[in-house]
Amino acid sequence: MSNSGDSSDHRAGTIRRIRLENFMCHSSLEIELGQWVNFITGQNGSGKSAILTALCIAFGCRAKDTQRASKLNQFIKTGCSYAIVQVDIKNKGGDAFKQEIYGDTIIIERRITDSKSSIVLKDFQGKKVATRKEDLRELVEHFNIDVENPCVIMSQDKSREFLHSGNDKDKFKFFFKATLLQQVDELLQSIIKQLKDAYALVDELEDTIRPIQLELSELQEKIENIKRVEQISQEVQLLKKKLAWSWVYDVDGQLQKQKENIEKLKDRIPTCQAKIDSTLDKLEKLEERFSKKKVQVASLVEKTSEVRRRKDELWDAFCLARKEKLELEAEHGRNSKQIDKMQNDVRVLEEQAHDIQEKHFRNTQAEESEIEEQIKELEYAVDHVKSVLSSLKDDENALSEQVSAETDALKKINDELKYYEMKHRETDNQIRELRLHQTNRVTAFGGDGVLRLLRAIERHHRQFTMPPIGPIGAHVTLVYGDTWAPAVEQAIGKLLNAFIVTNSRDAAALRECAKEARYNYFQIVIHRFSRPRLIIPNHLLPQTDHPTTLSVLHSDNPTVFNVLIDTGKAERQVLVKDYSMGKTVAFDQRIPNLAEVFTLDGFRMFSRGSVQTILPSNKKLRIGRLCGSFGDQIKEFERHASNVQEEIEQRKSRKRELEKMLQDFGSRLDNVKRRRMGVERDFMAKSLKLQDAQKSRVADASLLPESTTNELLQEISDVRMEIQRKEALLETLRERVKEAEEKARSLKLSFENLGESTKGEIEAFQKAEEELTEIEKEINNAEANRVHYENVMNKKVLPQIKEAEAQNLDLENSRKESYRKASVICPESEIKALGGWDGSTTEELSAKLKILNQRLVRESNRYSESIDDLRMLYEEKKRRISRKVQTYKAFRERLDACQKALDLRWKKFQRNASLLRRELTWQFNGHLGKKGISGHIKVSYEEKTLAVEVKMPQDASSSIVRDTRGLSGGERSFSTLCFALALHDMTEAPFRAMDEFDVFMDAVSRKISLDTLVEFALAQGSQWIFITPHDISMVKQDNRVKKQQMAAPRN
Repeated sequence: MSNSGDSSDHRAGTIRRIRLENFMCHSSLEIELGQWVNFITGQNGSGKSAILTALCIAFGCRAKDTQRASKLNQFIKTGCSYAIVQVDIKNKGGDAFKQEIYGDTIIIERRITDSKSSIVLKDFQGKKVATRKEDLRELVEHFNIDVENPCVIMSQDKSREFLHSGNDKDKFKFFFKATLLQQVDELLQSIIKQLKDAYALVDELEDTIRPIQLELSELQEKIENIKRVEQISQEVQLLKKKLAWSWVYDVDGQLQKQKENIEKLKDRIPTCQAKIDSTLDKLEKLEERFSKKKVQVASLVEKTSEVRRRKDELWDAFCLARKEKLELEAEHGRNSKQIDKMQNDVRVLEEQAHDIQEKHFRNTQAEESEIEEQIKELEYAVDHVKSVLSSLKDDENALSEQVSAETDALKKINDELKYYEMKHRETDNQIRELRLHQTNRVTAFGGDGVLRLLRAIERHHRQFTMPPIGPIGAHVTLVYGDTWAPAVEQAIGKLLNAFIVTNSRDAAALRECAKEARYNYFQIVIHRFSRPRLIIPNHLLPQTDHPTTLSVLHSDNPTVFNVLIDTGKAERQVLVKDYSMGKTVAFDQRIPNLAEVFTLDGFRMFSRGSVQTILPSNKKLRIGRLCGSFGDQIKEFERHASNVQEEIEQRKSRKRELEKMLQDFGSRLDNVKRRRMGVERDFMAKSLKLQDAQKSRVADASLLPESTTNELLQEISDVRMEIQRKEALLETLRERVKEAEEKARSLKLSFENLGESTKGEIEAFQKAEEELTEIEKEINNAEANRVHYENVMNKKVLPQIKEAEAQNLDLENSRKESYRKASVICPESEIKALGGWDGSTTEELSAKLKILNQRLVRESNRYSESIDDLRMLYEEKKRRISRKVQTYKAFRERLDACQKALDLRWKKFQRNASLLRRELTWQFNGHLGKKGISGHIKVSYEEKTLAVEVKMPQDASSSIVRDTRGLSGGERSFSTLCFALALHDMTEAPFRAMDEFDVFMDAVSRKISLDTLVEFALAQGSQWIFITPHDISMVKQDNRVKKQQMAAPRN
């Protein structure tokens, strides 16, 4: 695209750039415009007119108003799914629109799809600022851009309709629309119609009240006729007033008696409450003793468990020693029997030798040698198998010991694993509770139960004199961070879950709510809410630099603050960091006004007289509920859980290793056992074979008495040597039996000594368990007493008070109702002004009223209606009609004001229309005069026509041409152009656009028209956009004139 002209800065409201994407015939088009005159030329079908259509769409015009399509999606280029029209507007200078938001440029982007379209207003950086049509309408109104005005944007169709039409009505429409007279006329006509309808409606409404006005006149006449009974009626009314108030004064007397009765009944509450409080105190002390005793029992359990473990170990050792002794004794018996058997064998051999010497036998030397060799081989084999068997037995014993050791290690690992898994579950439970507390801090002081209790209190709030306050922990915070949280919770931990009520009745109601919520384990403190915040003088506080529980707590509620002092003694509880400092503060410094000392690690220290007491921390008490940040605690517990999980994984890994080793040792032990049994069977077989060979040799040697005798003697010698060896072994076994017996005796003695030494601890443990059971019984008894006294309070004392208060409430309601009814009749001040209550009873006043009513009836019988009814009816009708009269009068006044304003505006409209008509003729004649032509425009608003009269200078007859169709083509085009320019002079807009304004002109007329238009546009000062398919080379060159050529259309 070629262009020429200047690129100086635009003025506010002028168009800087137009960008089209997939719009009509354009896939992508971007065109820059100059601030003065812009010519856009191109062949037909190149998309020139699409630029003006895009401008109309960008500034909010509907599709059908462009006369190019009926729906917006028809502007999307064929084959595409969307179209974008983007117009950049200059926003600089005094007329800028919201320059602090949009900057120097406003970008209007309208995106069209098949189903919808959207408008986006962007700033100079392209950032989205607005998307509503109202924002676009505000911008358009600010810059006075009316794209439907033909003087702003004149499309091809409008150009053909107005500029090239000779019809007077078409010219009038063009004038009427261009000067905005049509818009004002339609608005005024609509107002006239609405006013006419409103006047008709007011007339109908006024007609509806005329019958009521006639009825009022008739009622007034009746009232005048029955005024003579008014005096009696006044006396009746006065008596009714006194009677009404007599009911109120009668109930007052009953109320006074009932209040005295209630005070007597309420005097019984303190006695019963004192018994309940004493029972609660006793119960609290018992629970404290129970906690201490439980700690003691737990400690004793740990000690006795260690003693039991040691006793079990000693007993196991004793059993093993005794078993060893029995095994040695059995082996000793076996060896003794073997010696006896061997001695019998010696005697048998001696007898055989004696018998052999008496016999003779023969045997070859070869056979004797062979048998000897066979016996030696068998003896060698037996000795080898015996050594292998001994080695296997040693291996089996070693593997058995290893399996036993690994089994013990595995048992220990399992115990450690169970311990760490229990720790991990406890840590997970604590993390879940802390996350619940993080979500709702109230749950830290009672869990889900306190939430159910609070909901129950909300449901039954009418039963409470004043709403209960609680839990106390939810109403206090730590002043100096979480440093002292553990010590504070040890000091007032139980009180944090407590609720505060103002009286015993509210306490009973709270107990009922607790039963409904299934939440009973909390303390109820009765404290008057009306008491002011306590101020404690410094001389009554502990004289120490260490903080007190009260000094590190803050509460905006004065009642909670007072309860911490009265019930919790928080001002006398001193907090220290460690155990040694606590002992110094509690026992050595003798600080006045000091009740107790609490340390950060949970120790509680106090002295009562000369007795100094140190109690360990309450392990059951949950710490961390007052911390400001549960997140830090959760992270700490998560780190602890991670460490515990690591320990668990290590133990599991070690367990798997031990199980694998144990399985390996077991399989090896089984293998050795199988081998040992096989070797034992081999040993027995070879031994039997050896015995058979020896017996065979003995049988064969009977033929050689001398050798056989020698062998028998040798065997006897060997057996005797074996007997000596066995006897030596037997002596060794006797020594080992004595050692095993001594060891068993020593272990038994150690076991008995251990049992005797730990007898005191076990008895102490049993005694502590018995005391714990006794304390539980006392707690149950105290709880039963508390329930008894609470039942007495709730079922006898409080019901009687409740019944009396209900009766009192009924009397108060009765008094309120009587007072309300009496106040309706007359105020009490009127009775006092008449002398007050004279003590007459209601019966006396009723009798007097009856007599006066009879007189009134007699006097009023001559009339069918009572004077009260007539007056009431009269006043009601009068009030109703007066409201309507005033309303209708106000309607008519407003309509008259509207009519007056409309008349004024209609006169202004007619005057402006007349002025515009004269101005149009003046401007038209001015433009014609530049060419020596004169003319006149006749506008008829009644006939809605506009006629152009032109007088040409060359016309000798000076005749007037009334119809432009009578002129030549050039003259008609020029006069029509002057008409259009005259209208442009009368309208204001930051830019103007004309499309194909010169299509029906010849070359000469086009040259004249173009020069005139350019000259007018440059003089007029606004931005102009001219679109034409013709050549514009005849337009004179100027740096304020920018020419652009559209690319030729593609086939």
